[in-house]
Amino acid sequence: MHELSVALSIIEGATEEARKHENAKVEAVHLKLGRLSGVVKDALLFSWEIACQGTTLENVRLEIEEIPIVAFCVNCQSNQSIEAINNLVCPQCETPVTEIVSGRELIVTALEICEKE
Repeated sequence: MHELSVALSIIEGATEEARKHENAKVEAVHLKLGRLSGVVKDALLFSWEIACQGTTLENVRLEIEEIPIVAFCVNCQSNQSIEAINNLVCPQCETPVTEIVSGRELIVTALEICEKE
């Protein structure tokens, strides 16, 4: 399960960033997760809970924004939402898509940090 290594990487980055701010405590980590990222949301959330135990990020929320697959169709000349990850064709004209516009994201977008009490 590579979601555990993803969770550990996020923890490492968030901990490092929090250290840059004196007297800071991380309350939440915000992540954009594309459907084509290869990471399973539920597995990542499970791994997050395990990986945070005993660290400064224990009980910190992992807020995940799921990003849909959007592809550019050369035939329709427009962006199209793709529902099935195993069938990358335009839903309008059924032309195979060659350019993915979004859906591969795995990006920490924000940290909610507050002062320690």
